[in-house]
Amino acid sequence: MPSISAIFDAHLEAIQALRAQETTIQELGAHLITCLRYGNRIFLCGNGGSAADAQHIAAELVCRFETKRRALPAIALTTDTSALTAIGNDFGYERVFARQIEALARPGDLLIAISTSGDSGNIVAAVEQADEMGLVTIGLLGGGGGKLLDMAAHSLVVPAHVTARIQECHILIGHIWCGMIDEAFAETA
Repeated sequence: MPSISAIFDAHLEAIQALRAQETTIQELGAHLITCLRYGNRIFLCGNGGSAADAQHIAAELVCRFETKRRALPAIALTTDTSALTAIGNDFGYERVFARQIEALARPGDLLIAISTSGDSGNIVAAVEQADEMGLVTIGLLGGGGGKLLDMAAHSLVVPAHVTARIQECHILIGHIWCGMIDEAFAETA
């Protein structure tokens, strides 16, 4: 294992590299705000730590992040164990998110597909299903972006190759978006 100091340095290097994508982060946050302003919903999916990130971001939107505002419609497709296990059993693990999108989403909704590799089969299938149904798709990716780089309508790639550093950046980006959304929907006194 690298030293704690080396981990801090790698974390800061990954975060610093995001500065080059500040405009993209801002533009994608604007897409999220537009989606919500038009009464549409945000869906999120990912595997492992990215599943936890999907749930985290969805919870910040439904509850609140830092500002008092109305609840906003966000759904992590990683949380319904009955649906996940039934779909996995009957259709295969690669369909666990795509099938939920087919059932729950409508044109104008938005999917945030989180994958550190950009190659997760079930995330690829989710983006394909979302595209077929007219959802806006955002790939929150890492490394070189994988298959999802060119599949998602919009992609944001963390330029790192260590999963932990990519996930740390993903949650920072998620928090930035949540802050933008809080500001856009803040209640005025």
